[in-house]
Amino acid sequence: MIATVLFVLFIGTMLAGVPIGAALGLAGTAAIALANADTPWFGLLAVPQNFYAGLGKYPLLAIPMFVLVGSIFDRSGVALRLVNLAIAIVGRGPGMLPLVAIAVAMFLGGISGSGPATAAAVGGVMIAAMARAGYPGAYSAAVVGAAAATDILIPPSVAFIVYSVMVPGASVPALFAAGMVPGMLAGLALIVPAVWLARRHRMGAEEAHLPRPPFWQSLREASWGLAAPVLILGGMRAGWFTPTEAAVVAVFYGLFVGMVVHRTIRLRDLFEIFRESGELSAVILLVVSLAGIFAFSLSTLGVIDPITNAIVASGLSETTVLLLVLGLLVVAGMFLDGISIFLIFVPLLTPLMNHFQWDPVWFGVLLTLNVAIGQFTPPMAVNLMVSSRIAGVPMEATTRWVGWLLVAMGLCMLLVMIWPPLALWLPQYLGY
Repeated sequence: MIATVLFVLFIGTMLAGVPIGAALGLAGTAAIALANADTPWFGLLAVPQNFYAGLGKYPLLAIPMFVLVGSIFDRSGVALRLVNLAIAIVGRGPGMLPLVAIAVAMFLGGISGSGPATAAAVGGVMIAAMARAGYPGAYSAAVVGAAAATDILIPPSVAFIVYSVMVPGASVPALFAAGMVPGMLAGLALIVPAVWLARRHRMGAEEAHLPRPPFWQSLREASWGLAAPVLILGGMRAGWFTPTEAAVVAVFYGLFVGMVVHRTIRLRDLFEIFRESGELSAVILLVVSLAGIFAFSLSTLGVIDPITNAIVASGLSETTVLLLVLGLLVVAGMFLDGISIFLIFVPLLTPLMNHFQWDPVWFGVLLTLNVAIGQFTPPMAVNLMVSSRIAGVPMEATTRWVGWLLVAMGLCMLLVMIWPPLALWLPQYLGY
């Protein structure tokens, strides 16, 4: 009965339009009160305790900083300079601008790890450039939205930080290292259909006539942006700072580049940057803390064990269970944001992970790949929302192109599922 109340109330309030965080907290609180019907007020003391416990974790300090980094680099002009350098390297021609958009989005993933921030930064530069070259706005929005999804795989990643807090066996450095190769494979997988579609439909006819930026000048102008992931990831590997401290270093580096080097950020712009980052960080952390109440209800009130036992006793093979889990998360990703998916499903899936002895780091990469797919899967695709708004097209117009990109990313996910060393080789080599 408690499990029924928990899930019916959560799904019902969410369908009624209640924000996801409030739905999690209300359902968890109702389940706790029902389980302690004899002493309801005493039992409800677990609500504020778990609200604070869900938030009071050291790795979560990095989230507001990396969100702030995304806002800073969005306005610093780094994306434009990286685009010019990429064009100078690959040249002009049909399909080259989509390739540049994906490559620059992957690189920016090594700075902020925020898909919507990268979609805004890359989209603000590339969608207009692709329109001038003759690419349809819907196609450009689809490519930019899908490319930005690789950012939660390439370290640093906010999604990996949240997962590490929920699964003790997966450290942040190990997850960061594990996401590198799958993130690069996901980017390469997107390049193939993006270029093929552009050439098949003869897009970008005007691209060959546009001037090619000079290489050495572009390299010099992009050098500060190129140094950012080297500083962040190299500093963590060298032991100069932890992943949480790396976020603070990235903030000061971004402010230095934007205010001193490129001078694209002025003092009066800081208030807007801090306000925007503060609002987004508050939403994320509030959902995390309210999800702590929901997770406590699942684990302590005996809700998870019957579900796990039923799946194990069903006779399904390990591979079948894993495919069903991934399919469920792909569907969930069509309606929920990535952080919410982690907060809802990781407590449910952790017993299955332990039963089948799946490596927690590898499993975390698979879940994050699902979240990445969900970021550009309609109807609720946060990256597509951003890129479609910049392109001035409805999200429905992008579905014609998004399907091919979803297939490419799905094949990448299956490859990581079939061959776990793709995710585990690098963290093992680095000793994590």
